[in-house]
Amino acid sequence: MPATAVSRTSREGASAVLRFGRIAAMGAVAVLILIAGVWSSWGTAQHVMLTKGREQGAMSVTRCAGDVCTGPYTPASEGSRARARVEIEQSVAVRQGQTYAVAVKPGSSDVVRIGPSGLLYAWVPFGGALLLASVVVAGGLRLNRLAWVMGGCGLALITAAFVAL
Repeated sequence: MPATAVSRTSREGASAVLRFGRIAAMGAVAVLILIAGVWSSWGTAQHVMLTKGREQGAMSVTRCAGDVCTGPYTPASEGSRARARVEIEQSVAVRQGQTYAVAVKPGSSDVVRIGPSGLLYAWVPFGGALLLASVVVAGGLRLNRLAWVMGGCGLALITAAFVAL
């Protein structure tokens, strides 16, 4: 076998190994980004989505200080009790003087918004992860169509949350 044939074969083999390594590494990064987005969203989303057996009611925001708003809680579900003071994370979604439908996190005085706006807001970190992972999928995996779909879904999720709030 000529020397040029052997070197071409070894170059092609090395190129295939590098290509596989790039695909494996970028695929792992993209999956890790998406898992982190779901993990970050699930902390709030579980209380919004799985409301059976949870205390639900309304919170009137009376005071906001720092990154927390407080106010009284009025129960709406069976087995829920009224509370003089509950806390909700202050964000663009919470304004002083407003009343919001909320669910109480078990074992605490923290509440989260429920309903469509609360659900969309809970999944905003996953929308950001979709946007970030789409860049990795397009650049690292060279799967442009999948990247456009992922980015579009992430953008739609974030936009829907912004409009709903």
